[in-house]
Amino acid sequence: MVKEECVKSSKMPHCLALDNRKKLSVSGVYEIDSYDEKSVVVYTGMGQLHIKGENLNIKKLNLEIGELEVTGRISDINYVEKSDNSCKSFFSKIFK
Repeated sequence: MVKEECVKSSKMPHCLALDNRKKLSVSGVYEIDSYDEKSVVVYTGMGQLHIKGENLNIKKLNLEIGELEVTGRISDINYVEKSDNSCKSFFSKIFK
């Protein structure tokens, strides 16, 4: 079921717009993983997106159309890729 959601969401347009490091608008968002005043982690059609900063606040969220707006002092925006190492055995990681 999750795999179908990922495929479906990847067809949603994905765009980032950062305004003076104070307001970030993101489209193509289909899930929020975690959120606090220093970090927001969301899933997009392009991968997991980490937003870091200070006094972060979600001002707008609409998962039906995939829109997110975060305000605060934004210091870092980073996509995180899944590692293939998670499926490898202990010995295959040691003996590359």
